[in-house]
Amino acid sequence: MAHSPQFLKLVNEAKKQVKETNVADVKLRMDSGEKFLLVDVREDNEWEKGHLPGAVHMGRGVIERDIETQVPETSTKMILYCGGGFRSALVADNLQKMGYTNVESMDGGWKGWVAAGLPTKKD
Repeated sequence: MAHSPQFLKLVNEAKKQVKETNVADVKLRMDSGEKFLLVDVREDNEWEKGHLPGAVHMGRGVIERDIETQVPETSTKMILYCGGGFRSALVADNLQKMGYTNVESMDGGWKGWVAAGLPTKKD
């Protein structure tokens, strides 16, 4: 998908502010038993087609509104993912502005996970 220049500018600014991880690292951390909240920030229709095992869904359109009731502890370790790593970077940046201190964005996102042949889940 070709993204518009202003969207890419916004994403690149957010990526400067947030910690990023990648698909291989997240899989390794999952396999090692590391405890973190894996959050899918994609749209409802994307979630329904499949998602990462163990993930919870809080779409980008509502996560800022709902995060404080769903995850009241601002030091909770969270890894966010979307389709490729752009929307999750934007969300991570916003959550940090809201006081969340342990948020990461997974570069590569769902597409990278699937391309790596890693397990997915459908509810």
